[in-house]
Amino acid sequence: MSSGAVADVIAALALPADTRVERRVPKKLLLEQGAPTASDKRQIQDGIEDVEWVAALKPNNIGVPAFRDAVREYLEISVLTVTLRDQAKSPRLTELIHRAIPYPVVLVSVQADSQSLSLAHKRWSQGEAGAVVIEEVRRTCPMPQTLPAPIDAAFLASIALSGIRARDLFELYQRWIDLVIALEAASITGVFATPESAERATARREALAAHARLRHDIAAIRAQAARETQMNRRVDLNLAIKRLETELAAAAKAL
Repeated sequence: MSSGAVADVIAALALPADTRVERRVPKKLLLEQGAPTASDKRQIQDGIEDVEWVAALKPNNIGVPAFRDAVREYLEISVLTVTLRDQAKSPRLTELIHRAIPYPVVLVSVQADSQSLSLAHKRWSQGEAGAVVIEEVRRTCPMPQTLPAPIDAAFLASIALSGIRARDLFELYQRWIDLVIALEAASITGVFATPESAERATARREALAAHARLRHDIAAIRAQAARETQMNRRVDLNLAIKRLETELAAAAKAL
């Protein structure tokens, strides 16, 4: 892939030379492993320009032990890039790519003049022996359009492999997810701040979820108030909005 945007993100990860694979991933693999419906197959065929397997991070090439427990097994982390066509539905295609690869994936997606980074933990399927399923996909907003350049720069400076301390591959992957969450928080606070502890990262994740839920609830009540014809009922709805806005401010402060 020749995009400068991709090169910037991959360079920011600062991956050791012996982790590099630099191999094209055929669409056939994605169609067989990650496309459960005919619509998904069409999206892969029509929306993806190309996918490249950039690197494989393993215990023997980055010095971070594998992770195993009753829920998941992380033997390596794959770093991939994907170029999406302009009309592609990027959130769904991002999810399909994460589904198709058996290892946890650091995925750099490029569409038009923007790029995003996504990650998703994987665990054993409870319904199919040997199969893995993805958990929540955490994805940055498209960069650089949506955030000020200093925030983007601070985020890219934070993701270098050499700067992340982790006991195992699961913790390493979680640290990258925590940084994506920190970038999401920066879109609200205007400041990018790396979490100083796992507890702080968890608190920020919970505050973000609360912030999103409250914004959704406020929008729904505002729409209801706009349709309301009874004055006393409209007053009650406006009071409810004010209470939720107070909670929203508290959630933003917790970020």
